[in-house]
Amino acid sequence: MNGAQAVLESLKKEGVDVVFGYPGGAVLTLYDAVYKMKFPHVLTRHEQGAVHAADGYARATGKVGVVFATSGPGATNLITGIATACTDSVPLVCITGQVANPYIGKDSFQEADIFGITTPITKHNYLVKDVKELPRVLKEAFFIARTGRPGPVVIDVAKDVFDTKFDYHYPDSVQLRGYSGEYTGREEEIDAVAEAVKKAERPLLFVGGGIISSGTADLVREIASLLGAPVTSTLLGLGVVPADAKGFLGFAGMHGSYASNMAIQECDLLLCIGMRFSDRVTGKVAGFAPKAKIVHFELDEAEVNKNVAADYRVLGDLRWSLPIFRDKLKAADKDFAAAHEEWLQHVIRMSQEHPFSYQEEGDLIKPGALIKKISELSDENTIAVTDVGQHQMWAAQFFDVYKPRHFLTSGGQGTMGYGLPAAMGAKIGKPDSSVILFTGDGSIMMNCQEFATIADNDIDVKVVIVHNCILGMVGQWQRLFYNHHYSQSELKGKTDFVKLAEAMGIKGYRLTKKEELESVLPAILAEKGPALLDVWIPEEEDVLPMVPGGKRLDQMVLGGSKK
Repeated sequence: MNGAQAVLESLKKEGVDVVFGYPGGAVLTLYDAVYKMKFPHVLTRHEQGAVHAADGYARATGKVGVVFATSGPGATNLITGIATACTDSVPLVCITGQVANPYIGKDSFQEADIFGITTPITKHNYLVKDVKELPRVLKEAFFIARTGRPGPVVIDVAKDVFDTKFDYHYPDSVQLRGYSGEYTGREEEIDAVAEAVKKAERPLLFVGGGIISSGTADLVREIASLLGAPVTSTLLGLGVVPADAKGFLGFAGMHGSYASNMAIQECDLLLCIGMRFSDRVTGKVAGFAPKAKIVHFELDEAEVNKNVAADYRVLGDLRWSLPIFRDKLKAADKDFAAAHEEWLQHVIRMSQEHPFSYQEEGDLIKPGALIKKISELSDENTIAVTDVGQHQMWAAQFFDVYKPRHFLTSGGQGTMGYGLPAAMGAKIGKPDSSVILFTGDGSIMMNCQEFATIADNDIDVKVVIVHNCILGMVGQWQRLFYNHHYSQSELKGKTDFVKLAEAMGIKGYRLTKKEELESVLPAILAEKGPALLDVWIPEEEDVLPMVPGGKRLDQMVLGGSKK
């Protein structure tokens, strides 16, 4: 077989059931193989749409997302999505075409050094110039992408490699010098943490996206129950613990809950599991968790002591460390839940007294009311996807998440334009789950061409545009810190999102009054097939609470009323 056929045969052996991509000159032979072998493929309308769709697919399913793109601009159009996946530890394999071997390095038509460009934003990458290397490289790429701390791998393939015939054999195993994909640490580190837990009076669990990546949410829930301890999460940790679990405080950080942030400041032992202490989580580092000993369960040694110094570390795969930690807690001669009951009730009272809230304003639709209503109308299997900005924070505050892989968002990069393609990727990966996208009138325009992909493939995604005629988070900062100077952030143009959706084959609706949340919204969400809801909210609506830059978590700006 030729190199192109070998790629598809290898994808089959890796269990790949769909590829997202866009053809071009350097990958014509690959796409000819797609045609002949009838390989499942979704043609997006932009390469950035393809990589975000593969990302959404990977986050929703736990599988490796796969992307095809051509050389030069086709490959460089993947960059934003690769960086997004890298920061959030999402497993992708991106297969790009390169100009043929004789033309590499000669500024040939549609030539770009994608190997060099992507080196800083991939877990690993390859340039394949010999067809005999293809099977080994593909086997390694999937192994690297899905093992350890997951991440994106780029395979750049010279055009003539796709054309060349050879004797194909796919390797049974991977042999990589210095990388096994297994991370078993030292049990004495867990012993030290278990002893610290025995002494703690006010423990708090802080859960992150690494728990979801490693599939260890059930273990964390068991540990939280054993300890009788409250739990907070990062943005990417939403779903580790059900929204209605006793002692779950919501997410923490810049726009996190009052109870979460105050519990971090008041606890005496902070058990951080599978999270990386983002600056959006910590606030002023010097004032973060001032009364606590900090424990860091972490797979990647580079993350330990990077932003916040840990008093105890447990380095290793959570699938190794958490079962041992749980067993040691079970064997301890102490009723942890009874010992921590007073502390647990204290933080629950804080949560009840200071919930996420909004202030009613006549017949205007408030974003909190909108998202809360959609949450009420959704079942526990609904997957919420967001773009980036105010709507993202409101979704995290008011949409109840009960399961891992049911809240998909660009965390570390904050990538506008992520939402629409990621939502369709999630729906393709999880066809039996409802998928709802929360986006803004700024974010939606960045990949709105994917409405055509959704319509043409009848992908049942409900798109909710939280429409406030401004780049919401930019505008909020301009209000608070730049004297209301809305410099290039207002979006008071002539774009009609309902007509835009209808032009691409999707039903569109517009909601402008609060009563429509009861009279109109339920029927739209219950419809079969994709739909867009253009929901108008007040322009000057801030996301609160808010921890201003350079402030401690307990220096939150509060607002709203209890609703």
